[in-house]
Amino acid sequence: MYDRYQVPVLIVENGLGAEDVLTEAGHVHDDYRIDYHTRHIQTMREAVDEGVNLIGCTMWACIGLISFTTGEMRKRYGFVYVDADEAGNGSFKRIRKDSFWFYQNVCQTNGECME
Repeated sequence: MYDRYQVPVLIVENGLGAEDVLTEAGHVHDDYRIDYHTRHIQTMREAVDEGVNLIGCTMWACIGLISFTTGEMRKRYGFVYVDADEAGNGSFKRIRKDSFWFYQNVCQTNGECME
C-alpha cells in the first residue's frame, strides 16, 4: 500500500478474537494474543525501518464485547475480560488479561520492551 500510494499508513482495529478462559484464580492467560501482537508490532517496526510512514496502530476493542455478527460472548476480544455470558449471566466484573499488562508495557516503552 505504501509503495503504491506514498501516503501515511494508520492501521486500525488490529486484534485477535479467541475463546479466552477465566481461571479459578481469576486470571486470563492469553499468550496467543500476546504472540499475535508481538509479531505484528515487530512487523510494523520493520516497515518503519524500511521507510514506511506508519503514523499509528489502534487495537481491536480494548475490552470484551459481544460479537457484532453472532451476538456471542464465547469468542473474546481485547485486553480486558468481562465476566458475562451470552444470556447476561455473570458478575460483569472487568478482569485484565495477561495481554493487558503486556500492551501496557509496550505503550510505556514505545514498543522497545515487549515482555
